[in-house]
Amino acid sequence: MELTDYIRPELLSLVPMLMVVGRLLKAAAFFSNRLIPLVLGVAGVLMAICYLAGEDALDGIGGIAAATGQGILCAGAAVYGHQLVKQLREQAAETEGSDE
Repeated sequence: MELTDYIRPELLSLVPMLMVVGRLLKAAAFFSNRLIPLVLGVAGVLMAICYLAGEDALDGIGGIAAATGQGILCAGAAVYGHQLVKQLREQAAETEGSDE
């Protein structure tokens, strides 16, 4: 199984964009970290709807539902990717600390 089996290839560019948005929100002192996945989900859905509307791929409520699913999957991939990198960095730091 590949990521493109679930997310349309043309929407995969949303994943790194959402990762950048998440990093910016995390750096903002006024923004709660626990709200970041929710904001990324909403942003992903809105961007997917805008993209598919521009491509004339929104054919009624089914198209909006598909765009919503695509946006949520892109946001999920962005959050998962961030957590994966974070966990790998922490694991590497623990390994380096135990070698001393």
